[in-house]
Amino acid sequence: MDSPIEEHRITNVAALERLYGAPAGAAVEKEINYIHPHYRAMIAASPFVVLATGGPEGLDTSPRGDAAGFVAVEDEKTLLIPDRRGNNRVDSLRNIIADPHVALLFLIPGVGETLRVNGRAVISTAPALLERFSVGGKLPRSVIVVHVETVFFQCSRAVFRAKLWDPVQHIERGSLPSLGTMLADISQSRINAENYDRGLYERLQAALY
Repeated sequence: MDSPIEEHRITNVAALERLYGAPAGAAVEKEINYIHPHYRAMIAASPFVVLATGGPEGLDTSPRGDAAGFVAVEDEKTLLIPDRRGNNRVDSLRNIIADPHVALLFLIPGVGETLRVNGRAVISTAPALLERFSVGGKLPRSVIVVHVETVFFQCSRAVFRAKLWDPVQHIERGSLPSLGTMLADISQSRINAENYDRGLYERLQAALY
């Protein structure tokens, strides 16, 4: 016997559109295939973007952050994203090599609207390109070059519902387990919590670039 979830599962686009209706009006008109000056302004104001990729081992979403405008608009069809220091898993980069399709979600502190970009990406280590993104004499390992296919803004409902920028909703980091505690429990104590947590945020600040 089917579960209630399976019994009411949406399995085709026709059923989906009967439930939600077909996109129309502003939802359609806002989507274009290039970086309009208004969209460029949103990218320039954004210090944080989420990069979504897919590959043989599955999907990945990766946070990318730096000073506002760190994603450069090379031209109306091209974005440049420096690949700064991280956990060195390079999941996103592995996926791009296997499948160039990417999606970006730009967030702007204090602004409800987000910006979505879909396209295809390549990874470049061209010296002149790396030099453009030098910070304190330190270069990114590579630059992700995104060839833009679609761009549109997302309305602010999700951010408003989440009260994302409302300081009253912010929680103390100490109300959650420390990273060392998480790692010790998940690794069955192969990683020592106290050693990992000691000076963690100082180490991170010292190795941002």
